[in-house]
Amino acid sequence: MVSKVYWTQEYPLGKNLVVSENFPENVDFAIIGSGYTGLTAARVLAKADNSVVVLDEKNIGWGASSRNGGMATPGLKQDIFKIYKKYGIEYAKEFWKASVDAIDLLENIIIEEKINCDWSRDGHIALACKQSHYDKLPEYSEWIRKELGHKKTLVPKEEIHSEIGTDYYFGGLSDEVSGGLQPAKYVDGLAKACTNMGVQLFENNRVNSIKKIGELYEIITKKGSLKAKKVIIATNGYTDMLVPQIKPKVFSVGSYIIVSEVLSRELQKKLSPKDRMFYDSKWFINYFRLTPDGRMLWGGRNDLSTDLDLRESADLLTKQVRTVFPELEDVAFTHTWTGKLGITFDLMPHIGVVNGIHYAFGYGGHGLSIATYLGTELGLLLSGQKVRSPFEEISHQTMFFYRKDPWFLPFAAKYYRFLDWIS
Repeated sequence: MVSKVYWTQEYPLGKNLVVSENFPENVDFAIIGSGYTGLTAARVLAKADNSVVVLDEKNIGWGASSRNGGMATPGLKQDIFKIYKKYGIEYAKEFWKASVDAIDLLENIIIEEKINCDWSRDGHIALACKQSHYDKLPEYSEWIRKELGHKKTLVPKEEIHSEIGTDYYFGGLSDEVSGGLQPAKYVDGLAKACTNMGVQLFENNRVNSIKKIGELYEIITKKGSLKAKKVIIATNGYTDMLVPQIKPKVFSVGSYIIVSEVLSRELQKKLSPKDRMFYDSKWFINYFRLTPDGRMLWGGRNDLSTDLDLRESADLLTKQVRTVFPELEDVAFTHTWTGKLGITFDLMPHIGVVNGIHYAFGYGGHGLSIATYLGTELGLLLSGQKVRSPFEEISHQTMFFYRKDPWFLPFAAKYYRFLDWIS
């Protein structure tokens, strides 16, 4: 097993992508971070006749945007019922609708920009790991139908083989609106679309500081500097201390993935009869799917650290997937890698501004669709095409004990393992 991102090995980032070398002296918008958030914001702003540059410390699209599971499912990291309890039913409806609209937006961008990224919309099923988990699903799905107008379908254990080739789960809840894609192809296609609109991309160029000079911001990088009327931080789980007041609003946790060799067509059909996206009901969830070329992709964690040993992590994930699918006992897993999720303390995505610098992040593993949506939303707000967003209206929770280093993650991991044990 090699420690490489399967997606980018299959499709190296930057194919035929034109990146810029020489900084313009002044631009309307400087965006730091070249993942889904930054590129979709750039796309909207460039369409509105703004000059835009996107800067990244690594290659364009290098971070979680090219190393996630490629799954777009409704909902946010925070449970929608908890959102309702905290913010009320009108906000709950708005946030849920945004999560569904985000998948439609993703599809529309793919079609409009002609991005060949193996997009398919075959739905997903959330799987119950225990009978107690399944017992909560009827009431939950009925509440979503009644209050949010969204249909989910209960799948009892005796019917589970219609959805997945294992007896491991106690049933599930299916949803037809979800989809999957090849994330490296998608982010690369976004980048190409942006350059076609005149956006300048600068990669392998760390931003060292941002200084306010009159009405402008000076962006100082290792390769030079430029001035911008407005700045967007779009770094999510890779947010650092560039703007110290932003760092306490988001922290990083690690997610880990393994991918198998290509499975036989017969085995693919047995394991995933409807080619669904899957995730389970644990706090330390597993998410999995078949890749477009028929490999098993299995992701998750048993820790929140961003720097676990990849071999040890791969051994753990391999044991998990073979417990669920004994048929994979003799199947080789060929790739393993990790990426950083951006998490907020209230488990909500946020749009905000600090010292005049704008940001959007906090997707908690839903970044494929939600980052696409919030990047677009931020672009619409800053170009005057929208006047409000619920993601900028809710308060952004911080904690007094966190400013830079998330020292509390090992304790949180033990707590979530305990919850998985007692649930």
